[in-house]
Order: sequence, then C-alpha cells, then structure tokens
Amino acid sequence: MSPYLNDTAVRIRAGLMLAIPIFMAFTLWDIVFGARWEVTGNVIRDTFDTDFDGRTIYMVEALRRTYDYTVQTWLLFYALFEMLAGMTVKTSALSPTIWLANLLASRSPKVWKPLTPKRFAWSIGASMICICLVFFHPEKFAGAVNFVTQHPLLPTTEQYMPRWLPLLMVWLCLGFMWMETVLGFCLGCQVHALLVKAGVLKEECEECNNLDFSR
Repeated sequence: MSPYLNDTAVRIRAGLMLAIPIFMAFTLWDIVFGARWEVTGNVIRDTFDTDFDGRTIYMVEALRRTYDYTVQTWLLFYALFEMLAGMTVKTSALSPTIWLANLLASRSPKVWKPLTPKRFAWSIGASMICICLVFFHPEKFAGAVNFVTQHPLLPTTEQYMPRWLPLLMVWLCLGFMWMETVLGFCLGCQVHALLVKAGVLKEECEECNNLDFSR
C-alpha cells in the first residue's frame, strides 16, 4: 500500500522551497538577457565612424562577463537533495524543510494524500534541477559522459546547451511550485493520474486512479 502524507505540510514545504527557483530565475534571466560585456576603462573614444545602421562607433575598454556559479550550484544540489529525500518515508527524516513544514502544519487540519503521485511530481522537479546543473557546468558533465562512453560525444570547451532551456525549466518549476503552494494544485500529480488512466503507470490507491482536475 502506498504511504500517505499530509498535503497541508506538502504545500507549506513547497512555499519554503519557492525561494530557490525565484533566485535561480533572476540569475538565469541575467545570464540569458543581461549584458555580455563589462566596460572597465573610464575613457570612451569616438572613432568618427558609423556602422551600417548609421550608429556612431566608440572605442572602449571592456571585458567579457564571466560568472561564478558556486552559490547557484550549492542551492541546486540542496534542492535536488530535497526532491530526492521526500520520495521515501525513511529519507524524509533527513529533510530540514519536511521537519519545518510538519511543525508549521501541526495546528492545521491534516489532509492525507498518497505519496506516489507526489513522488512522480518531485521526479519531474529533480530532472529540471539536473538540467540547470548541466547548464552551469557543461564541461564537467561532458567530461564525465565522454569518459564513460570513451568517445568525444560532447564538447568540453563550449556551452552546448541552448541558453533559453534552463530559464524555461526554472520558470516551469516556479509555476508548478506556486500552483502547489497557493492553489493547492499539483500539476505533476495530475500528469501522473493521466498516465495511470492511460495504463502507462500502475497505481494501487484509488485516489491516483480517480482523475479529478477540480482538486
């Protein structure tokens, strides 16, 4: 029989974790749409020349922007740990957000829901986190893949992932967690229910086989 969990605590936990995708969204927005160069000199010289659009060309001292993803990487690893820790009863005891969410929900009415659909939803979240980790460290991932396969399948000197992909993943994750926290609507659970109804997945509990988008 599938274990059950308190959905009130799950919603509170999603609200606590919401800070991570918000921070990552601003970070990736700056990476994708921010300035690529930093002007380092105080002198801007007019070249007395124009480009094909008639705009004046100036000469400046500038450096290509570089990013340090240390903070983002640790936050993503922590978020990945949280996603994986909640998937079993034993590992949930290792999650600080689960302890805090249960404490905050202790005086609220308990709403019991099966764990399996939530586990499926958290698996989607974990996959999105892994995509962002690869985006931040493409050379390390490429080196690991090339070492395992013994073939240069991925380049180790350039970014091979589309710049918009991790930003899309973060905004999707942000939207999913917002719906879970504010609306109490778990989109991953509904996808799980659709797959159960289609016969792709097997689920023992009746709640998972009862497809109801109004909940």
